[in-house]
Amino acid sequence: MSSPRFNPAAYDTQLADKAARLRELLAPFAAPEPEVFDSPREHYRLRAEFRLWREGEQRHYAMFEQGDKHTPILIEDFPIASLRINELMPRLKAAWAEPALGHKLFQVEFLTTLAGDALITLCYHRPVDAAWEAAAQKLAAELGVSLVGRSRGKRVVVGRDYVNEELTVAGRTFRYRQPEGAFTQPNGEVCRKMLNWAFDALGERQDDLLELYCGNGNFTLPLATRVRKVLATEISKTSVNAALANLADNAVDNVTLVRLSAEELTQALNEVRPFRRLADVDLKSYDFGSVFVDPPRAGMDPDTCELTRRFERILYISCNPETLAQNIAQLHDTHKVTRSALFDQFPYTHHMEAGVLLERR
Repeated sequence: MSSPRFNPAAYDTQLADKAARLRELLAPFAAPEPEVFDSPREHYRLRAEFRLWREGEQRHYAMFEQGDKHTPILIEDFPIASLRINELMPRLKAAWAEPALGHKLFQVEFLTTLAGDALITLCYHRPVDAAWEAAAQKLAAELGVSLVGRSRGKRVVVGRDYVNEELTVAGRTFRYRQPEGAFTQPNGEVCRKMLNWAFDALGERQDDLLELYCGNGNFTLPLATRVRKVLATEISKTSVNAALANLADNAVDNVTLVRLSAEELTQALNEVRPFRRLADVDLKSYDFGSVFVDPPRAGMDPDTCELTRRFERILYISCNPETLAQNIAQLHDTHKVTRSALFDQFPYTHHMEAGVLLERR
């Protein structure tokens, strides 16, 4: 990611501009005033990725503006990143002096949690070998982290290849495994606000929930406590494995998770073709009243969007309000927006997360 224009003094104005933009996008649908959920002004980002840039004999953490790979922004500290990342950065940098750790190291990735866990991925232009692993084990113990070494075709894990997170929703704390290399929400405090908003918006239901794009079960865990049972889908194998572990760790037993894309599940529900991964799932046993979607930036494809029209309630979290508005336009003749929200996941950038509840007219 490119470096945000960090300016806490301008935060309130920027947030007001985002809220105005969301109102404008939702205005054609007579949406209610969005609830606005702000972010901490600093130390909010739980993930960070840096390239390494050499100047003389010194190497520095570096980032680049989008589209420019030749003009580095040298980083000594990173106030948008978590305190844990900032604490680890200089200690890791000092460890580069060890040849087994620093030789041909070109990229560093930090993954931390509100619960205090941390994992660092080190990427190399040479094989990670036994000497690297011995040095990494010592460093991991000194820093109190897990380490992952990556080189072409090889990955070596020292400790765990995931971090543990804890998020409290409506008074209950859920535990999450967040794998290295998989998608997780970058702003933990805002993620917690999103989960609580979605939990409240869905309400207590006596029927079933379909969830598309479930990831590692971020929303699945709390929403499953609001309904009779859940059918959830996700295409990423890493995320599916994490979600299954998270369901077990939290003793959530009313969720069936299937590794299918949203498009494939749409075909299955429309009886276009069968899928072996659904062989043991009785789709007709579900009494779906609600669907929850958290799609990628492109939004829902037209067929999946059309599928959601069948449901009384569509709970939609979006990382791209423009495609959210396009999807609402397709559904507007049968569903109305009854709640809307802005979640400022990405302060000091133009990006924002939005949520809407659509209910049948």
